[in-house]
Amino acid sequence: MLALAIFVATLVLVIWQPKGLGIGWSALGGALVALFVGVVHLSDIAVVWDIVWDATFTFVALIIISLILDEAGFFAWAALHVARWGNGRGHLLFPLVVILGAVIAAFFANDGAALLLTPIVIAILLRLNFEPPAALAFIIATGFIADTASLPLVISNLVNIVSANYFDIGFDRYAAVMVPVNLVSIVATLMVLWIAFGRRIPKHYSLENLDLPRSAVKDLLVFRAAFPLLGTLLIAYFVTAPLGIPIAFVTGAGAILLMAIAGRWWQAGSGATVSVTGALRDAPWQIVLFSIGMYLIVYGLGNAGLTHYGALVLEWLAQQGDFIATIGTGFLSAIVASIMNNMPSTLVGALAIDQANVPAVTQELMIYANVIGNDLGPKFTPIGSLATLLWLHVLAGKGYKIGWGQYMKIGLLITPPVLLATLVALAFWLPVLLPSV
Repeated sequence: MLALAIFVATLVLVIWQPKGLGIGWSALGGALVALFVGVVHLSDIAVVWDIVWDATFTFVALIIISLILDEAGFFAWAALHVARWGNGRGHLLFPLVVILGAVIAAFFANDGAALLLTPIVIAILLRLNFEPPAALAFIIATGFIADTASLPLVISNLVNIVSANYFDIGFDRYAAVMVPVNLVSIVATLMVLWIAFGRRIPKHYSLENLDLPRSAVKDLLVFRAAFPLLGTLLIAYFVTAPLGIPIAFVTGAGAILLMAIAGRWWQAGSGATVSVTGALRDAPWQIVLFSIGMYLIVYGLGNAGLTHYGALVLEWLAQQGDFIATIGTGFLSAIVASIMNNMPSTLVGALAIDQANVPAVTQELMIYANVIGNDLGPKFTPIGSLATLLWLHVLAGKGYKIGWGQYMKIGLLITPPVLLATLVALAFWLPVLLPSV
């Protein structure tokens, strides 16, 4: 009960953020209390740090890359192209925006897709004179696809990185399993969004007030470096995975290279237009403290018996067959994530799966189902992920206030069918792939 009380109190502070208290300080404070009362021990710090450091610093490096590219105009350029590809037809623009969000989520993580693309989409919708109901449809689509399409690569979500590292899953193996599954998730998301919001989308829109894509580019050198850098990073992830090189090293090298290009470090007085110091300042350093603090608290919950009970539930699911085990694990993880927040929920699921006495194939299905549940499940509630809370904050700053009740109505409408379709795809695809991975 003491471990649970510390967790609940910490989670309340993380969500509430009284007087602007950083989420990292709240989590770190909760971890210190857990250490002081004996819920966790000093030796647990090294165990937890070994689990989270690679994921945390990979995430920070990805956000730095995203912020620099955003300031250089890369995402605005892409969004303006998409708006023009719509060719004045709203029913074509909607799926194009969803696909753009899915691509950005794959390479820049779900947080980057939701937080960087949303303001750009809002600005374009204002230029296109979309009515508020139509604009809301695009905004909801942007926010939801950021999470539902964050499955394909290890780097696409912090949840993916933690899970892949914990179970020693290589970048190539993870992609082989999850890229096809992610495609099902994208199609399911688009279908559900279309059913929910299709009537709000205007049939036609004018391109007259739309800027040319090249006008969005603020730093041509950074812009030209974007595609070669991203392509090199993707290749490097596959090449370095068998060598055991941490993803954070590869992503960090890419971030440093992009910072050097943006800051023109090789020459003085270059007149660089992108602020490298601004990107470093705005990077999610609080996530570093949050990761070690919150995961340590959750590790204490595991020590207190939560992991044991979770393992018993998973063993019961395994007895029902692999299909039920996959669906059950995914929905169980989703529910826990929507209540607990997906970052601690991921570790709870991983510890329980590791402890459960289940066949190897079933365990692998559960590992990926846990990832899917923690990637998609947070959309049930606003507190399911930090990205959603920040996304709602960004929307409020732009004049689009979505209450928690309204959000949950949308989340409970969209998430279950997408989650079910994605888990079913996993249940059928992984057994087919297993002989070759």
